[in-house]
Amino acid sequence: MPIRTVYKAQVDHLQILDEDGKVDDKLWRGDILSDEQVVFAYDFMITCRQLDEIAFKLQRSGRMGTYPQNKGQEAAAIGSGMAAVKGRDFLCPCYRENAALFLHGMPMEYVLMNWMGDERGNKIPEGVNITPISIPIGTQMLHAAGIAWAYKLRKEDRCVITYFGDGATSEGDFHEAMNFATVQNVPCVFFCQNNQWAISVPREIQMNSETVAQKAFAYGAHAIQVDGNDLFAVYKATREAIDRARAGGGVTLIEAMTYRLADHTTADDARRYRDEAEVASWRGKDPMIRLRKYLEGKGLWDDARQAASEEKAKVLVAEVVKRAEGIEKPAVTDIFDYTFAELDPELELQKATMRTSSIGQEPSQVGLNSGERQHA
Repeated sequence: MPIRTVYKAQVDHLQILDEDGKVDDKLWRGDILSDEQVVFAYDFMITCRQLDEIAFKLQRSGRMGTYPQNKGQEAAAIGSGMAAVKGRDFLCPCYRENAALFLHGMPMEYVLMNWMGDERGNKIPEGVNITPISIPIGTQMLHAAGIAWAYKLRKEDRCVITYFGDGATSEGDFHEAMNFATVQNVPCVFFCQNNQWAISVPREIQMNSETVAQKAFAYGAHAIQVDGNDLFAVYKATREAIDRARAGGGVTLIEAMTYRLADHTTADDARRYRDEAEVASWRGKDPMIRLRKYLEGKGLWDDARQAASEEKAKVLVAEVVKRAEGIEKPAVTDIFDYTFAELDPELELQKATMRTSSIGQEPSQVGLNSGERQHA
């Protein structure tokens, strides 16, 4: 039998807005995102960057345990977050998508509370369609596949986006989630923020594939790589993936090429493993710089608006910090009230006495036990 080709694939890279703030008119139409929406997105970036900087200072001053900065990755979170419909679609994040979570209704102070060690920061408000921030690498993708499966079974016209880093695609959970999602053909978008580093391990060392996006082909999913610092490319790719998923057209893996401008977390020192020249080159690709250039080129932004936006962000973030630090202390009984729907008699007794041992719950037994030992 002659040799025949049974499979071919290619990964396209999408960029619409370049580093000079110029758009490719063949790929972008102004009616996809209005001028007002783009101005909103940039203004929101300023607020999120301010929160990021203040969170860093909170950690350094001992007011927060640790914090993973989102700096440099705002376009990936905001572009994809704007493409999903608030109150309809569902987000399953890891820990560098703050902006997307805020867009979908998560109070900003919840992120600070989470990193301050207050679990109430993970108590998602009613009606906000997100799962809590996920620290284990990759587990949220399994949750996303399950939620999307429920939407399909219920015949609901909704979609799920799950976020993760390039390092997570080396985890078994990624492969299990992708396999399940594609076999069941659920409405789910897998959004990889490829910031080039899995903590201190560069992408080219942790995987042998040229791209993350091509991993989709093993499971029969759609694949695209986008400039993750390009708000327009991220929005367009995510919008199309969501529309296709809702229509029953299958799962999409989006690889957003971006960069972590700060350390992995405040417990990390990236200077020990990253070359400063590499970091400097990516600073020039900062999504905020290119989007401001675009807006200024259209006469939609200037220095006065920049100053006003920055001042507004400072005031807003100061209020967010005040709410996070000023929340009342939790009650000890919360461990019972927020863990169990109903308490059995033993748990009721533990809650009333704050002890688990029989001696602690009934102190008079101490003497009886001592007596029993003396007579033995």
